[in-house]
Amino acid sequence: MTDHPTPLRIAILDDYQAVARSLADWDDLAGAEVVAFHDHVEDRAALAARLAPFDVLVLIRERTPLDAALVAALPRLKLVVTMGLWNAAIDVAACRARGIPVCGTAGGDPDATPALTWGLVLGSTRGIVRQAASVRAGAWQVGLGTDLKGRTLAVLGLGKIGRRVAEFGRVFGMRVIAWSQNLAAEDAAAVGVERVDKDALFREADVLTVHLKLGERTRGLVGARELALMKPSAHLVNTSRGPIVDEAALIAALSAGRLAGAGLDVFETEPLPLDHPFRTLPNVLATPHIGYVSQATYAAAFPQMVEAVAAWRAGTPVRVLEG
Repeated sequence: MTDHPTPLRIAILDDYQAVARSLADWDDLAGAEVVAFHDHVEDRAALAARLAPFDVLVLIRERTPLDAALVAALPRLKLVVTMGLWNAAIDVAACRARGIPVCGTAGGDPDATPALTWGLVLGSTRGIVRQAASVRAGAWQVGLGTDLKGRTLAVLGLGKIGRRVAEFGRVFGMRVIAWSQNLAAEDAAAVGVERVDKDALFREADVLTVHLKLGERTRGLVGARELALMKPSAHLVNTSRGPIVDEAALIAALSAGRLAGAGLDVFETEPLPLDHPFRTLPNVLATPHIGYVSQATYAAAFPQMVEAVAAWRAGTPVRVLEG
């Protein structure tokens, strides 16, 4: 059995919806003290001070980065549990060097992010928020929405999520094209998508949707040059990771009317700063990184988090992330 002090102290971070305690039976962890934090702490010194008394950190996806410096500042830390089987915000190597397992969760709703993506496509192209605000204010119709049938959906990254979004596009009668560094034409064709080169993807897009993993090759991949290739009538949707798109370049394009609109669920800094232009630009529909936030995903994940803590206490950690 893994040595641990009594009581074992567990911190659940960034539980914005205050649901973590209700979606799993934490009382199964006999002798453990569980504290759920519902706010986000950006200041690293303040965060380290908050987390110093805890043995176990439970992370809801990538809301709080756990880098090497923070790991070093938490001498009592013995276990990290994250939602999902991949978390780019955790320095797994730094944890491993300290003998701290990082365990994940499996399952959830694979359609959660594709569904949110398509919600943003419709919300942006049809001006749904603007129209709803008009009704709420006592007015009626304002402006014209954009039709999707016969238009081109450009998918940047044709992985599991990108393929599902492409299926939705075909249901709406759209032509679907795609590009990524390693995408082969035959793989795209196998799912009814036309593989094009990178510049054509941006030039031909009526809606461009981003579905790449964030890494050295993809950081800033959608920059000023790529945005300049797009039609002024086009819309950009990003439910992947904020840094894939150059925020300054996107703000400039939206502000100047060089893009019709954007639907964004992810940002360079999260939570989005209060004075950020994405909060006020009239052609931006912004949501607070909720692509994976669904009843099914959470209901699957939190019991597995309790299970992971229990397994570690028994000396048999489960679903250990390798990096």
